[in-house]
Amino acid sequence: MTPARKALRPTTAVAISVTVLAGAAFGLAPATAAAAAPAPTATTAAATSTATSSGVSIRFVDIPGDGGVNLAANVVAPANADASHRLPLVVLPTSWSLPQVEYLAQAKKLAETGYVVLTYNTRGFWQSGGKIETAGPPDIADASKAIDWALANTPADPDHIGMAGLSYGAGISLLAAGADPRIKTVVAMSGWADLVGSIYSGRTQHAQAAGLLAGAGTLTGRPSEEFQQILDDFFSSNLAKEKDLIAWGKKRSAATYLDRINANGAAIMLGNSWSDSIFPPNSYADFFEKLTGPKRLELRPGDHATAELTGLLGLPNATWTHARQWLDRYLKGERNGIDREQPVQLTSRTGDGADYEGYPSWSAVPSEQRRVPLAATEKVSANHDSGANAGTVLLGGALDQFLKLPPLASIPLLPRSYAAVWQTGAYADEQRVRGTVKLHTTVTSDRSDGTAVAYLYDVGPLGVGKLITHAPFTFHDRTPGTPFGVDLELFSTAYDVPAGHRLALVVDTVDPLYIEHNPDGAHLTFSSPDSDPSHLTVPVRN
Repeated sequence: MTPARKALRPTTAVAISVTVLAGAAFGLAPATAAAAAPAPTATTAAATSTATSSGVSIRFVDIPGDGGVNLAANVVAPANADASHRLPLVVLPTSWSLPQVEYLAQAKKLAETGYVVLTYNTRGFWQSGGKIETAGPPDIADASKAIDWALANTPADPDHIGMAGLSYGAGISLLAAGADPRIKTVVAMSGWADLVGSIYSGRTQHAQAAGLLAGAGTLTGRPSEEFQQILDDFFSSNLAKEKDLIAWGKKRSAATYLDRINANGAAIMLGNSWSDSIFPPNSYADFFEKLTGPKRLELRPGDHATAELTGLLGLPNATWTHARQWLDRYLKGERNGIDREQPVQLTSRTGDGADYEGYPSWSAVPSEQRRVPLAATEKVSANHDSGANAGTVLLGGALDQFLKLPPLASIPLLPRSYAAVWQTGAYADEQRVRGTVKLHTTVTSDRSDGTAVAYLYDVGPLGVGKLITHAPFTFHDRTPGTPFGVDLELFSTAYDVPAGHRLALVVDTVDPLYIEHNPDGAHLTFSSPDSDPSHLTVPVRN
């Protein structure tokens, strides 16, 4: 394997430089705050304690994490709670770069209904000590230490313990469910089950997503040396370190510990957005199918954490409502009906956002797999942005969620020297795309390395395409001029193509979301041999 690849191209460098530079400029502030935090003791006293008009008390405390690292936390509970009556416990690790007040609105709602809630700043961020371990073993040990502290210092019931979280907190909660059998239920929102599959899908670096995490982490926390080295190798495309990157990611993926999670038997609710540009929904869907305990999967329009955002502000929010119902069912035993609903609940991106479709499993979501032949041979010049792209991290999916405005492209105007294009005829009836679109094709390159990005568009009568889904793929060490097969799963989605519209598959070689590996002057040819025809498999619901 080649030991290292070329530097980032200008489109990628511009996309990530703002967050990385901003993070580097302000990285010392969290270190100062952590240094000023008091050292934890076995029964650390609350820094502040307040009571609200709704009968809920809030205490800001410092608790000892793994290795004695200080974790800044708060305890939210009924004001009259005492050791005479044990209450179910919910532990909430914070999202990446957010302080421990992140969940206060939701913690208050839980406490009002009889929970003890402990939310803490994950290590390496803000006032918590230690360094950012990116959901590594110390973070998982911290979750168990937080439970230990709550059992010793609050009226928490040791037999009724749950964890929940958003994004980073979701990932840690899932991982903790495999490590600590005391955890009886988990709600994991906008998280990941396969970290490698999320930020390195198709062997392609998700540059904007990783750049955002790197910049925000440096701005609000203290990255560990291991994390900094992983980022350096990631952005430099150091293939000699690829195995190390994959091993690092697997250690931080709930899918790696599936057997332990199933053995412990926690009731698990997963929620994600179709256009999540940091943690695409595919890994959650695959992981969900393999869970053997009580489970629920919700997928809805939006980008990373945008579906849950209003709930953090205390506003009405369906995702958080369902999360509380899930906790009530499996920590309190309430018969609220959520366990009798179909375990897969999804909302189409083109719907009004309120109508959920229920299915018995992820595999049952599509009722038919339609095969679209890709017979024409197409050849493109690499290193040129054709105009087809998947938008901007966080922004693209949010615009789709709130304004029904996904990334657009004029399909007739795409330069055919830079973009391969295949189109269906206009459909007489609405096409309800549901699930994971799959591409099978044969690629020939005149270089040994390269990257391509496949996009599926809904094309209206005027030729304007609305992005339905996409995915990148990268290859290395191929023999120039020798064809090879590619099987690519595009990111899962739910999208209704109106009658009279057509589907268009576009493949080009540059997208600002990703690092591309096309040498200067490279060409890619997409063909359909008689012995192995190229095709697109589109899952639809009749």
